[in-house]
Amino acid sequence: MSTSSIVLPRWTLWVPIAAWLIFGAAVVVPGQPVLIALVGAALAGAVFAGVHHAEVVAHKVGEPFGTLVLAIAVTVIEVALIVSVMLTAGPEKAGLARDTVFAAVMLVSNGIVGICLLVGGIRHREQDFRIQGASASLAVLASLSVLTLVMPNYTTTHAGPVLSPAQLAFAGVSSLVLYGVFVFVQTVRHRDYFLADAPGEDAHAAPPSNGVTLTSAIMLLVCLVAVVLLAKLLSPVVEAAVRDAGAPPAVVGIVIAALVLLPEALAAVRAARADRLQTSLNLALGSALASIGLTIPTVAGVFLVTKQPLILGIDGKETVLLFLTLVVGTLTLGTGRTTILQGAVHLSLLAAYLFLSFAP
Repeated sequence: MSTSSIVLPRWTLWVPIAAWLIFGAAVVVPGQPVLIALVGAALAGAVFAGVHHAEVVAHKVGEPFGTLVLAIAVTVIEVALIVSVMLTAGPEKAGLARDTVFAAVMLVSNGIVGICLLVGGIRHREQDFRIQGASASLAVLASLSVLTLVMPNYTTTHAGPVLSPAQLAFAGVSSLVLYGVFVFVQTVRHRDYFLADAPGEDAHAAPPSNGVTLTSAIMLLVCLVAVVLLAKLLSPVVEAAVRDAGAPPAVVGIVIAALVLLPEALAAVRAARADRLQTSLNLALGSALASIGLTIPTVAGVFLVTKQPLILGIDGKETVLLFLTLVVGTLTLGTGRTTILQGAVHLSLLAAYLFLSFAP
């Protein structure tokens, strides 16, 4: 983060306010095409403003706490969107959490990581990172994704892809505990595993003042709530567009995941261009881990209380793509050095996932 970020840009302050005003207008006068377009623009603006404020807070607390702040902020947006849409739509959206979490894993593991490796490789030929941190992240990601997205297809208490209440509670608690242990290792016990050997260009920038940090923390909360409310207004439009295009319902989950991950993806790519691949991997893999480790427990708790159906198991085609992604990720992150080849391989898997999502 550059020194210019010590003073908050004006747009990061007025965009959230404008988003709230547009939300109020859309509630008072629903269904207007112009307002719907403004809701979409306000939603995107609130997401970018929110992540900017998260970056300010992150720069204040330092690494690897900074990437953790970003990951949790993005995941809060994702969880709120999923829960609000699922509770409103009822049983017909029982698989939205599964679709969104799986989309987040694929978009992060193949999309964000692939672009970072490709962009960094083009600019710097080879880039280094700490194997210990990347391997730890990938091990937790593999465990969480398989236990929550694949295992429900093979349980026998209830016919898959649905878990029994006891199994759902276990999945939620175990996911939260495992993610909590990972955060403890990342920030306390083995913090050095997630720090670059050489500090990046932003490491020497003066941190923001306490006043600026407090302002960003407050505006971050304002942005998060605005994103949830605006997305709830926009979700019927997105679903109608997906339905009119003849695409499978799972595409809605891809849209939600892509929306909340886009700003963080840009931050990861900027870090890769600046030869800070360790930060890029912390951002990317941290987002995927938070997506599962926080989304599944929250959704499980809500649906255990409401007793609504919750579908978690992915189908056979998606299972193959997930295992291939984990295997390739293990090979990519097992050497501590990357080139454009690894980036191209991950992006090819992303292309396969997107194509098969629209043409299953």
